[in-house]
Amino acid sequence: MKNLPNDPDAREVEAKRILDRVAEESETVGASSMKRVADRIGGHIGASDADQEKWSEVWGTRIGRVLGLIFFIGLLIYMIRVYVFNG
Repeated sequence: MKNLPNDPDAREVEAKRILDRVAEESETVGASSMKRVADRIGGHIGASDADQEKWSEVWGTRIGRVLGLIFFIGLLIYMIRVYVFNG
């Protein structure tokens, strides 16, 4: 760490610069990880891992994954109603 002058203004400027840099880097890390997760989910639902030459395999995979997601959401809602709200 470099020695700062005893001038309070110079120390304040340096502190603000450091805080701005930390805030900028943390936004980048958070945004990039959220983008990676969204891209990964989109690729999974969109059947990017299926054989793109076979339209039936692509659409079958997409339909199956969307139905699985709908089933999961329905099951989650049901379990919340039964076990959390006792109803």
